[in-house]
Amino acid sequence: MTEVHTLVDGPAPAQTGRDHGRPDGLGGEARLRDLLGRMTIEEKIAQLVGFWEKEDGEAVAPLQGEFGDVFKLEDFSRHGLGHLTRPYGTRPLDAAARASWLWKFQRDLVTGTRLGIPAIVHEECLTGLSAWKAATFPTPLAWGAAFDPELVTEMAAAIGASMRTLGIHQGLSPVLDVIRDPRWGRVDECISEDPYLVGTIGTSYVRGLQSQGVHATLKHFAGYSASRAGRNFGPVHAGRRELADVLLLPFEMAIIDGDARSVMHSYAEIDGVPVAADPTMLTGILRDQWGFDGTVVADYYGVAFLNLLHHVASDHAEAAGQALSAGVDVELPTGDAYLTLRESVRAGKLDEALIDRAVLRVLRQKLDLGLLDATFTDEPPAAIDLDSPEHRSIARRLAEESIVLVANQGALPLPAGRRVALIGPNADRQGALFGCYSFLNHVLVQHPGVETGIEVPTVLDAMRVEFGDGLVTWARGCDVDTDDRSGFDEAVATAAASDVAVLVVGDHAGLFGRGTVGEGCDRDDLELPGVQRELVEAVLATGTPVVLVLVTGRPYTVGWALPRCAAVVQAFFPGEEGAGAIAGVLSGRVNPSGRLPVTLPGSAGAQPYSYLHPTLGAGNEVTNLPATPVAPFGHGLSYTTFAYGDLTVPTTVPTDGAVGVTVRVTNTGAVAGDEVVQLYGRDLVASVTRPVAQLLGYRRVHLEPGQSVTVELTVPTTRLAFSDRTFTRVVEPGDVELWVGTSVQRDTQAVTTLVGDIVEVTNASPRWTIADVR
Repeated sequence: MTEVHTLVDGPAPAQTGRDHGRPDGLGGEARLRDLLGRMTIEEKIAQLVGFWEKEDGEAVAPLQGEFGDVFKLEDFSRHGLGHLTRPYGTRPLDAAARASWLWKFQRDLVTGTRLGIPAIVHEECLTGLSAWKAATFPTPLAWGAAFDPELVTEMAAAIGASMRTLGIHQGLSPVLDVIRDPRWGRVDECISEDPYLVGTIGTSYVRGLQSQGVHATLKHFAGYSASRAGRNFGPVHAGRRELADVLLLPFEMAIIDGDARSVMHSYAEIDGVPVAADPTMLTGILRDQWGFDGTVVADYYGVAFLNLLHHVASDHAEAAGQALSAGVDVELPTGDAYLTLRESVRAGKLDEALIDRAVLRVLRQKLDLGLLDATFTDEPPAAIDLDSPEHRSIARRLAEESIVLVANQGALPLPAGRRVALIGPNADRQGALFGCYSFLNHVLVQHPGVETGIEVPTVLDAMRVEFGDGLVTWARGCDVDTDDRSGFDEAVATAAASDVAVLVVGDHAGLFGRGTVGEGCDRDDLELPGVQRELVEAVLATGTPVVLVLVTGRPYTVGWALPRCAAVVQAFFPGEEGAGAIAGVLSGRVNPSGRLPVTLPGSAGAQPYSYLHPTLGAGNEVTNLPATPVAPFGHGLSYTTFAYGDLTVPTTVPTDGAVGVTVRVTNTGAVAGDEVVQLYGRDLVASVTRPVAQLLGYRRVHLEPGQSVTVELTVPTTRLAFSDRTFTRVVEPGDVELWVGTSVQRDTQAVTTLVGDIVEVTNASPRWTIADVR
């Protein structure tokens, strides 16, 4: 499938060594333009491509096996190199040894090419740096469940520090796709079904990562998650309003408020036009409307896919021309399509000015990263701890905050001294704790026999520590996704001999069909995979109380379990410290405080579904197929109780102002706990249909028994903005219903009226609700 093109047959460099200083004291933009003016076309194109040094049998990108390696790195980079693709993250390598190799490669670029420009090194960093022996944090869906932007910032800063130490400049995170259908395999990479929660958490990640002098890459711009029937790469038929008001909002926040320096295009086509070839998206919205001035990079092989999959280009050369013209600056992971650009220019089919535009953006990024003045004559790191106590502390806190107690019939916390039967395929499996883009499930699964490299207690390990080895017995019962029931009898016997049965079931994350969730692992139903439900049913039949623990990367239809199980706990791939967090919740050492970042669905047939639906989106007497969820967005129980009172809302607010909301929250229980105060609103009458509920703001607060605090939420009216009938983002006057509670379900509520003229939203408009506690 690959068309082979090369730049290595271009003219040999006239000289080697560093030739991009500051002539006559030039600095900044003038320096970059001077450098561009001295570049040959081969040197320009070299800056627009990556190189991926892979080994046979490795498959961590779609259709990767169809793209062969035809060059050696030394030959490929003789004119320079834009990006070095994942030198740490696609096989288990000693970090110090790899850093030594990387420093030498960069020195060779500085001294052995005419212009002496080092390469940008990029890696995946979705659940931590994708490198052997690096800390693995909870998956992004768990970030959403924690409702804690500050902790996500702290996590991202730790990841960024590891990247910078290893000479990595750009991280391919965060994923800002808004969940639209839980059947989609990449749900575990996403933060939430609510665009504001995605935007605030995602922007916080960007700020943390970039605080360490590295660049974040927003993925996947845009619409990728809205594919038909939740199928990966499926066509997207979202309207302009859904695109603007839901799917684009997190990207807008991360760019305007977070100053994200890079964006990766989506594989998707929207209404027939692939994003990789759409100048309206990649230039019109991204640059002209939002003022983005960073680099746009291709999702892996995404430019070639314009030819191979979308068939909007007849060959790789035409695909390259379309992508470059639309605004894709750098082709990743390699140069399968962009290496044709030289011939296209020489044939008069492409204006070289488009190449110059992209090269300037890359050079600007390298200047920002300090690469244009880097010599790599310093010593690479010799001793590297990528999983330090600081990393593990962050991982533990985030895991603990993310676990959601969905239902509890008084069974939890488990009293001391109980005999516990631990059962299920995810009870004693390290990979059960990690998402698709974790190094363990992404890479190590293809290297059997190689040690994990980090300490990863399983739930069984943690339960034995938490409750005592002698009180915990265990049986697997079944696998995650087979029809083998041979372990049922042992599981039933183990449960029958115990005081309580803890069933740990759920997903196995993988790639392209190698898992039950993950990239390319979509589902046509939302039942627990394999025969796991049958296992739960068999244990329930013993009469032993059952605590169901779901360790998953997506929400499943578990309405059958909620009234029958003694308790139900949801953990979205909680990472290396996740087992201890689960055990702590079960024992009561950790008071659960996670909240559902996605609705727990009632059925697969009700999908796609979001709590952001208009009135007719829920279904009522007009249909016999209601979309009623099992548990609402924002839901989560605690071992204490919280009371709300003294809600104050202004009677009127200018349409260009802010709604000041205060509410008093009291811990009315006997133990300390965290509450996530959630403010929702509903536009009662608007020029287009509006959601029956919309998250306007939130704040996590810690309260001791009997303690009260007042939470003040200052909501800019632009949080209520939407695209009107002319597709202009506006704030309209009218009544708005507001309520504060523990989920999207209506609790303490009031009404305010927005008064004044219709106000158009601009880049200068505030997008964040400020939440203070006093």
